[in-house]
Amino acid sequence: MRQRARSAWLFLAPMLIVLAAVAGWPLLRTIYFSFTDASLADLEASRWIGFANYFSILQMPSGRVIYDGLLVDPVWWRAVWNTLRFAVISVTCETILGMIVALVLNAEFRGRGIVRAAILIPWTIPTIVSAKMWQWMLNDQFGIINDVLLRLGLISTKIAWTANADTAMFAVLIVDIWKTTPFMALLILAALQMLPQEIFEVAKLDGVSPWRVFWRVTLPLIRPALMVAVIFRGLDALRIFDLIYVLTPNNVQTKSMSVFARENLFEFDKFAYGSAASTLLFAILALLTMLVLWLGRVRLDRGY
Repeated sequence: MRQRARSAWLFLAPMLIVLAAVAGWPLLRTIYFSFTDASLADLEASRWIGFANYFSILQMPSGRVIYDGLLVDPVWWRAVWNTLRFAVISVTCETILGMIVALVLNAEFRGRGIVRAAILIPWTIPTIVSAKMWQWMLNDQFGIINDVLLRLGLISTKIAWTANADTAMFAVLIVDIWKTTPFMALLILAALQMLPQEIFEVAKLDGVSPWRVFWRVTLPLIRPALMVAVIFRGLDALRIFDLIYVLTPNNVQTKSMSVFARENLFEFDKFAYGSAASTLLFAILALLTMLVLWLGRVRLDRGY
């Protein structure tokens, strides 16, 4: 067993080295810059300022006290709320729809292979391409979505889906759910394919209803794979950037934590402040991942 463990670490070593170089070192540098006054113009001239980017108290000569920093920035907390709301809604919808699609694709019917291949098309399209495609479709002047809804009589006037504060987040969610549901369906389908069919045959002979079979047999058996899929998809949703950046640029209603960090890092030339936002984003992702693993009782090392 010790020899097998050494062999495993030997095979993992190149990947761990590359991961440390392309992810670990930049992460450590970002955390370091979050405690400095670094500017993108001259990173080497940065000075250590401690937690001032996160929270600071300024005493004015008039006696007025001003609280500054990321932790009291309303724009940052709005971005946190937008990101969490997007992640919860999108992952929930994608999990439910992915489960339905996976159950359908797991059944025996003619042309199942073609349907399985076709259902993956939205997921295989690059996110930037999907965002631009939907941006044209949702355009308020010549988009096909408004045209179809007007012809069906569902709306009376054209709607600026990505510019309207009431519909911007809805538009982003629709595009993300359309694109990522096949990913969830693929992972759930892989779990369904591994289930022993004898259990379902016995349940059928005993006259158990399909609904009870799903809740009492299918769902418990695929729960580990489902939890892993939800974790992966949740982490991806919390890092959402490209879809929002393309569909709804400069929209405070949809601005995510990643968009906020990018704006401060490069557009506003507040590199240290953007690094603090990136560090908090990493901390939130780590905490939520551990929370989901604990609540779901998922043991990744043992596969259950």
